Amino acid sequence: MEQITFLEAIRQTLFEELERDPSVFMMGEDIGVYGGAFKVTAGMLERFGPERVIDTPISESGIVGAAIGASFVGMRPIVEMQYMDFMSSAYSMIVNFAAKCHYRWGQPVPIVIRGPWGGMVHAGPFHSQCNEAHWAHVPGLKVVVPSTVYDARGLLRAAIRDQNPVIFLEHKRLYRWLKDTLPEEDYTVEIGRAAVRRAGEDVSIITYGAMVYRALEAAALCEAEGGPSIEVIDLRTLLPLDEAAIMATARKTGKVILLHEATRTGGLGGELAAQIAERAFEWLDGPVVRLGALDTPVPYAAALEDAFLPQVAQIRQAALDLTRY
Repeated sequence: MEQITFLEAIRQTLFEELERDPSVFMMGEDIGVYGGAFKVTAGMLERFGPERVIDTPISESGIVGAAIGASFVGMRPIVEMQYMDFMSSAYSMIVNFAAKCHYRWGQPVPIVIRGPWGGMVHAGPFHSQCNEAHWAHVPGLKVVVPSTVYDARGLLRAAIRDQNPVIFLEHKRLYRWLKDTLPEEDYTVEIGRAAVRRAGEDVSIITYGAMVYRALEAAALCEAEGGPSIEVIDLRTLLPLDEAAIMATARKTGKVILLHEATRTGGLGGELAAQIAERAFEWLDGPVVRLGALDTPVPYAAALEDAFLPQVAQIRQAALDLTRY
């Protein structure tokens, strides 16, 4: 079977869901004629036409509002944000309307808001932010972060078929770097389930997105040096969290590192640390450690972005220090 990229898995899944369900359509800036900023939607306007692949004005709030309205009459819109940083322009529409409709009056809102997210490609402070903690704080939303080609397809299918709003974060570093083969069957990956990417006995690293690969690299390095056995948990979904998987790994190893690309203060690591302290404290053999980016805007220069983000050497050292605690 031919290997495909992370980006191509997303593109194929969008194509397949448009083919499968006539109520599915896409909206976004430059997704039609141009094919999207990263070419995820290339060729779709030609196949499905301008009524199902809609080039919109530059108005994120208006795009999301139109998608919500379309969902009320039986459609299943997929909104592409050119960069997920720009979701902040639609904050009120997402948080105060889409997320609350089902709770307020029983109205499903089957929309997906997807697009490129994260750094590692030296795109600067307006196109590299990891803003997931904002959305994971909002009841009524689901927040999904695939880190494998398999999950990109399976989780996107699940998101499109879900009855309520899903924020789908696609790490741009993975778009063309990550490749794999995929089964041909129509599979989905359950939203709300974490995955064990590497089993270990001494230290747990709980992470998501592209940081999964830095965690795995640090774990392999520790093993090669005869150091701690590191378990790597990929959350995959940030809302709802897989609390059972989080507690299971904390109880298993007794030592936990919470790793994310987002800035440290106010990041998801704080919520995870609190949950572990509340529910697994008696199993802990050391402090819960948070590793995140520095509390600054994302730098543009390559060397500065590298200094800003958690690196493999830092993760390895944190694991060694925690092992010795």
